[in-house]
Amino acid sequence: MESVQDDTYALQSARGGSRGPAGSGSGGLLLLSVHTMVSIKAPCLAPGSGARALLGGLCLAVALFACLLVRQLFKQRRPPGFPPGPSPIPVIGSILSLATEPHVFLKRQSEVHGQIFSLDLGGILTVVLNGYDCVRECLYHQSEVFADRPSLPLFKKMTKMGGLLNCKYGKGWIEHRKLACNSFRYFGSGRRLFERKISEECMFFVDAIDKHKGKPFNPKHLVTNAVSNITNLIIFGQRFTYDDRNFQHMIELFSENVELAVSGWALLYNAFPWIEYVPFGKHQKLFRNAAEVFDFLLQAVKGFSQGRVPHVPRHYVDAYLDELEQNAADPGSSFSYDNLIYSVGELIIAGTETTTNTLRWAMLYMALYPNIQERVHREIDSVLCTGRAPTLEDKQKMPYVEAVLHEILRFCNIVPLGIFRATSQDAKVNGYTIPKGTMVITNLYSVHFDEKYWSDPGVFLPQRFLDSNGNFVKREAFLPFSLGRRHCLGEQLARMEMFLFFTTLLQRFHLQFPRGIVPTVTPKLGMTLQPKPYSICAVRRQQKVPSCGDTPHHK
Repeated sequence: MESVQDDTYALQSARGGSRGPAGSGSGGLLLLSVHTMVSIKAPCLAPGSGARALLGGLCLAVALFACLLVRQLFKQRRPPGFPPGPSPIPVIGSILSLATEPHVFLKRQSEVHGQIFSLDLGGILTVVLNGYDCVRECLYHQSEVFADRPSLPLFKKMTKMGGLLNCKYGKGWIEHRKLACNSFRYFGSGRRLFERKISEECMFFVDAIDKHKGKPFNPKHLVTNAVSNITNLIIFGQRFTYDDRNFQHMIELFSENVELAVSGWALLYNAFPWIEYVPFGKHQKLFRNAAEVFDFLLQAVKGFSQGRVPHVPRHYVDAYLDELEQNAADPGSSFSYDNLIYSVGELIIAGTETTTNTLRWAMLYMALYPNIQERVHREIDSVLCTGRAPTLEDKQKMPYVEAVLHEILRFCNIVPLGIFRATSQDAKVNGYTIPKGTMVITNLYSVHFDEKYWSDPGVFLPQRFLDSNGNFVKREAFLPFSLGRRHCLGEQLARMEMFLFFTTLLQRFHLQFPRGIVPTVTPKLGMTLQPKPYSICAVRRQQKVPSCGDTPHHK
């Protein structure tokens, strides 16, 4: 998230000053002589010369445009051995086709051109992977080859291709990934104490919901704050209160940018970077948001690093600063203060968006399917028969809860296209040749709706994750956290959060829509698929406490 400054171009007009009438004597004679000399030396502008000059300028502009057009059309040519795909619109390619439901459009194209096909995005030739078999072949069996990031103008503008998520595959990415994984393990999911921190946040969360006293409210604000606080504990060592307006504003900007990053304007900017100088458009909003977030995170990092003791890190920021100091003498080091800010922002987004939207979808679907919600209540009551708070050890005793959460992840496709990748070297897939540096889109939606692995994929059915005895079973074609070297590093933490937040919520409340209102399940499009704003009622329930020996039925 780069600080963006508006370039201001001043157009200055050269103004000629007029003189008074010529004086008498030698001055007047000199002026007359100069006038006579200029009249003799200067070529006379014949009538119509202005029109010829205008025509010449117009011809030059047309020639320049023709050259640019030819260059653009040349960029749209598929190289030999490249996967086939839909015919592009001249100049802009298939950008407009990705404006609405791009994941659905890409899956439909795979039915015409095959699981691997190509797409032109305004001169950016892109390979699209569809279906579990194709995605697994590329991201698992050729993991290193498909581990790079494309050098898109948007990535360069936002993070200078630094940070963690958008970093090119190589030494810098490996160093930053290792530090982030170690921090998540050391300060987070690898510590027993951290489970208690999540449980405490769960209680803050349900207590805040309780204040609505069963009346309609939009859960987005509370869910986002609660989930982001888990990541904040790892990054900053501290949570933010739900009424912290500065943090609220930053989270809103994050959420807005996740939506804008794959908008039509962003795709156009990647194809035609000169659009940056167009003063209107969603890309300008994206840049302003990024600049504001960068400034907020810069101040946060400075504040939370106060009192730091070198080599005794309290959180991710401290650990990063240790690495920065240790590598200060290395001119090739990837650790920098800017990359620290970019990494912090990316970790907050990655640690918040998926889990937040999973829980928001889960709340919506529980109210939409009260019979499923009732079975969840029964299982929670059976396991937590004394009314105690849930723990991670309870997960294996709640197969139906696990099945519901997995079906939410599959059916709702929180990150349908993952994060765009690129080939780190020339690749061979299904007989096609993909040159080094080619942008790659992994259509995870097509994996979760792959009819080869899922029966009736368009039906919301938690039972598909249960065997005939009601035990939870893992499914092969299930990749909500992607696959390979670039898979989500916070997957373990996200699974912990989803289970504890969901069970704590459903233990205390019954979820229902306001009378006469059923919200749409059509998602709001962006890098993530999130529910459109909805209101819900969380009614305090009297927990039905069965005998602790009772076992819920799942058949």
